[in-house]
Amino acid sequence: MRVRVKPAAVGRSGEATSAEREPTNSGRQDLLEQVLARENLQRALQRVKRNAGSAGVDGMTVAQLPAFLRTAWPRLRGELLDGTYRPQPVRRHAIPKPGGGERELGIPTVLDRFIQQALLQVLQPVLDPGFSDASYGFRPGRRARDAIRRAQGYVQAGHRVVVDVDLEKFFDRVNHDILMARVARRIGDRRVLGLIRRYLDAGIMVNGVKCDRHRGTPQGGPLSPLLANVLLDDVDRMLERGGHRFVRYADDCNVYVRSRRAGERVLARLRRCYARLKLTVNETKSAVAPVRGRAFLGYTFWFAARGTQVRRAVATKAMQRFKDRIRTLTRRTGGRSIEQVVDGLRAYLPGWKAYFQLAQTPGVFRELDQWLRHRLRALHLKQWKRGSRMYTALVGLGASPSDARVVANNSCCWWANSRYRLNRALPISYFDRLGVPKLS
Repeated sequence: MRVRVKPAAVGRSGEATSAEREPTNSGRQDLLEQVLARENLQRALQRVKRNAGSAGVDGMTVAQLPAFLRTAWPRLRGELLDGTYRPQPVRRHAIPKPGGGERELGIPTVLDRFIQQALLQVLQPVLDPGFSDASYGFRPGRRARDAIRRAQGYVQAGHRVVVDVDLEKFFDRVNHDILMARVARRIGDRRVLGLIRRYLDAGIMVNGVKCDRHRGTPQGGPLSPLLANVLLDDVDRMLERGGHRFVRYADDCNVYVRSRRAGERVLARLRRCYARLKLTVNETKSAVAPVRGRAFLGYTFWFAARGTQVRRAVATKAMQRFKDRIRTLTRRTGGRSIEQVVDGLRAYLPGWKAYFQLAQTPGVFRELDQWLRHRLRALHLKQWKRGSRMYTALVGLGASPSDARVVANNSCCWWANSRYRLNRALPISYFDRLGVPKLS
């Protein structure tokens, strides 16, 4: 992919600044042949198998796909090459959002997920090198933790006011014509462009009725994140031309400035830029505000050493969602054994810990571990009931007869009774043997 650099775009190091990179069109007319190459298709099939997922409107499962392709692929390949292939509508699936409301997903058929994945594997290397260095979402070799570290660096350097922009239902409001115009700047194979357009126009199935869609790129398909980055590249370029310090992860964009007045100017420019893309800024969630207390990708920043050192912490809402999830997993109703509860914790806690391990708050994680074990001790007591059954269980776990007697005869609520003496009967080592993951 060629990159044109103007003479004035060369920085002190002699390298081209990202502000002057222009979108270039891959003039290759054989992109579709690359998509349909045997090796690329095999990789796509393996990826679809790993991702699994539910069936689309046709009911075909991932397990059924290989057998279907063995007989139908020659016909499908011909349709893809001559432009007569028509994707099926996506299946509408709504999931609750953490802050309330619902997020609408569009689940393509397994076959269309396979074809989109094959497209993605060819288009990503063509499109990705032209994206901004400040863009991190859904890009190879880039993760949310990299975006958080970059944002922390800006705050540490003194840019402690953030322009936090939230878009209203971004994936549902992508304008197809504007998006395709920007894809066409970079892709020269008209057959690939036509296939992408047909995926955008495939429609959505609601209660058995197909509804046409004239905007939106459904979340749930492999291509949607890449197309989102193509569209939002306009925003990145505007910010780079202004020399702004920003981080974007998909549709989440934070710009870091030194004053509220500068932030208001940036926000006004962003509103105009998004309006040209026919996207709407959510004014109730967007703000120009001090960094302290604002969440970005589940993290927030706090200041140590009299405000000179910036530290990472789990954002308040993310912490509340974590506690709500743990309360659900360890609820004292439902008749589940402690082993079943621990299995649920083992499925949830390692992933949460892996994402939030950047947080520089070890004391908070120690407190969460103590709180979790407290809940598990209270669950044990509820399962044992009071009296002789509880006494026998505690002694069997190694508690002294005096401690077991006090706990078994205590009339306090389960939460209050699961302190003090019970800590000696059910120490940390007991939960380690059960396999309860630790956060700290």
